Amino acid sequence: MQTPVVMTLGMVLAPCGLLLTLTSTLTPGWRLVKGFLDQPVDLVLYQGLWDMCREQSSRERQCGQRDDLGYFAAEPVRVARGLTVTSLAVTGLGLLLATLGVRCWRDEPHFALAGLSGVVLFTAGLLNLIPVSWYNHFLADRTVLPAQASPVTVQVGYSLVLGYLGSCLLLLGGFSLALSFAPWCAERCDSCRKAPPSSARRSSISTVYIDGPEPALTPAIKYYSDGQHRPRPDQLGAASPRKAGFPMPRPPPRAYSNPVDVLDGEKAPNSEPGGSSLSTRPCGSALPCDSDL
Repeated sequence: MQTPVVMTLGMVLAPCGLLLTLTSTLTPGWRLVKGFLDQPVDLVLYQGLWDMCREQSSRERQCGQRDDLGYFAAEPVRVARGLTVTSLAVTGLGLLLATLGVRCWRDEPHFALAGLSGVVLFTAGLLNLIPVSWYNHFLADRTVLPAQASPVTVQVGYSLVLGYLGSCLLLLGGFSLALSFAPWCAERCDSCRKAPPSSARRSSISTVYIDGPEPALTPAIKYYSDGQHRPRPDQLGAASPRKAGFPMPRPPPRAYSNPVDVLDGEKAPNSEPGGSSLSTRPCGSALPCDSDL
C-alpha cells in the first residue's frame, strides 16, 4: 500500500521542526544587545538560554561572559529552559511513534499509532511556541529581562526566529499526522455497523396460531375443479375407500333416428290431406310403429 500523503508530509515536517527547535534552544541568539557607551561601537552581546557571547568585528566571538545583571535568573529565561527541553523530549517520542505508525517498510500502516504520534508532535510544537512567544513579549522590557539603560538597544536574535519556525513546522507536521485518525475512525465505524448484535432482538409482535375449523369455500371451486366431481367430505363414509384413478368420460345421450324427420304433433310431408298424421317412431318405443298400422 502506498504511504498516504498526510503521513509523508508529517514525516518530512516533523524532523525539520525538531532540527530548528534544537538549534534555537542551544544557540545563544535569543536577544542582541548593542550600543554600549564605554565599549567599541561594533560590539554586540548575544544572549541565549544557556550562554552569552561577545562578538566584535575585529575579534572572534567570545562565549561564557559573566551575567552581571541577573539575566539568567529572569523568569522568562527559566521557563523557556524547561519548556524547550520538554518540547525536544516530546518531539523525539512523537517521531518514534510516527516511525512505528507509518511503517514505510510494510504494506499496511498503523493509522491509530500514526494519528497518536501527530497529537504528540502537535503538543511538542505548543510547548516550544509558548516560551518563544513569552520571551518575545518581554524582549524590550528591561525590568523583566535585565539590560543596560539607554542608549543600549535590544533586538530579536536569530535563535528566536528559528524557534518560531520550528514550532510552526511541528504544529503542521503533527496536524498532518493526526489526520491519520480519519481512516482508522472510518474503519471502526464500518466494523461496528457490520458487527452482529450481542443478543438476539425479540420481536415486539408475537405470532399467535389459532386452531379452528377450515373456512367453507365455494363448492364449485373446491369440489368441482379441473372438471372432476368430488363429493364433499361430509358425504364420504368413514369406511368408504377412496377411489383411485381418473373418472371415465360419460357416454353421450342416446339419439333417436327418425327417417321422416317428423316430431310429435307435426304432419308428415307425404301424408294425404285429411288423413291422419302419424309420426314414425322406432320400434320398441312407447309409440306404435309403422309396421303395426
